[in-house]
Amino acid sequence: MRRLDQLLANLGYCSRREARAWVEGGRVTVAGRVADDPGQKAEPAAVRVDGEPLDHPEGLLLLVHKPAGLVCSHDEREGPNVYSLLPLRWRQRNPQVTSIGRLDKETTGLLLLTDQSDLVHRLTSPKHKVAKIYRATVDRDLTPDLVPLFAAGTLQLDDEKEPCRPAELRIVAPCEAELVLVEGKYHQVRRMFAATGRTVLALHRTQFGHLTLGELAPGQWRELELNTF
Repeated sequence: MRRLDQLLANLGYCSRREARAWVEGGRVTVAGRVADDPGQKAEPAAVRVDGEPLDHPEGLLLLVHKPAGLVCSHDEREGPNVYSLLPLRWRQRNPQVTSIGRLDKETTGLLLLTDQSDLVHRLTSPKHKVAKIYRATVDRDLTPDLVPLFAAGTLQLDDEKEPCRPAELRIVAPCEAELVLVEGKYHQVRRMFAATGRTVLALHRTQFGHLTLGELAPGQWRELELNTF
């Protein structure tokens, strides 16, 4: 049970002050009856605004095809962000919608967004070993000796105390490979290749756990069930 004004504000409909005006204006019903008290408590499933059910009161989980040029930060000083792809109401939710892990500005591909903090923690914790698959293009030929190097769990990144966990490298072309990771250190893919003397020219995440982009175009998203994982 939640207060109506708090419920509407947290779901991004309006401010709490505006919510009180909405209730007083007869726009909100609870179990089919017009609400008259913004402090009234109700189950979200019983609430309607202008006759419509509440928008994802249980929470959001979205799969986004991130294009290049967008950051995963909410800090506007860092430039345009992935949240600008979403409807305004979702961008105003509290808790706010955030990314599950990050892709840097120029990395493209599969990104998950949610307002569920427990889901963020579970899917980014290395102990849960949720695999992510990346397609990388580098500036120098990839040699077969890199495969056991990445798999050994001994590759050390600059400024890191612990080596990377074992990762699966699949060389698919002289300068192109797929990399399967179960952790997410800062700029990890780029830094792993840099440790072998190579620069990543293009990076795209193709898979997160069992999820893939399918036919989703860059800049588009689709909704997922919260129990997807």
